[in-house]
Amino acid sequence: MQRSVPRLSRVLACAAVPVMLVAVGCSSGSDSGDKGSGSGAPDTASSASAAPKPTQSTKAVEPARFAKLPVICKAISTKTVEGLVPKVKNKNGTEATSSDVASRGGCSWNGLDDKGTKGSQYRWLDVSFYRYESDATLGSGQERAVESYAKELAKVQATEGAKKLRTVKAPGVGEQADTVTYQVRKTDEDFQYASVVARSGNVVVLLSYNGAGYAGADTPSEKTIADGALKAVKEAVAAVEAANK
Repeated sequence: MQRSVPRLSRVLACAAVPVMLVAVGCSSGSDSGDKGSGSGAPDTASSASAAPKPTQSTKAVEPARFAKLPVICKAISTKTVEGLVPKVKNKNGTEATSSDVASRGGCSWNGLDDKGTKGSQYRWLDVSFYRYESDATLGSGQERAVESYAKELAKVQATEGAKKLRTVKAPGVGEQADTVTYQVRKTDEDFQYASVVARSGNVVVLLSYNGAGYAGADTPSEKTIADGALKAVKEAVAAVEAANK
């Protein structure tokens, strides 16, 4: 039996937005030396013992590859957004609040293509960026991004209530990327998800694309959602590189 169209008003509250803001720590160190007292030239042993020893705080680290992020809501083209999100409510996107726009940011789009008795299709697309600086005590920006990549991928793979979850490599997207596909049952409908975690240099990109059929419409296929997510994340990663040329 087809569900009534008024139930579609609950759609906008059902899509989980995997916004994962990562605090980027910065620290600096200072070295101080004590001057010896007394007269005369120091002996060799004293000079050797007084020489500063290399420490982690003074060790040089590789510079971060990317110095800035792209304009977040323009990282994915309007043409792609309109193709992936039918009847998108705001083609310019809704930017996520960030306390440090130089290091992290996100944007999302959603839309409902209501065809009345023929059913409706709902879509949600969101992207988040996390940029890591090189730090003498924390490591290079690239090293920190690799660690973040592994943690964010694990979080997606541990999505509560996920069914038919599988992870595949996404070649050709940055330096490393994985696509996680799964289904989640919400509001009596199956939502098909594809989440891509990608890394390019010291920047990690998280992209989620999901959709559902309402009022008798079919759930979008795993391939449809996964292909759409890959198309969007390739643009997002390319936007990071373009912003730093």
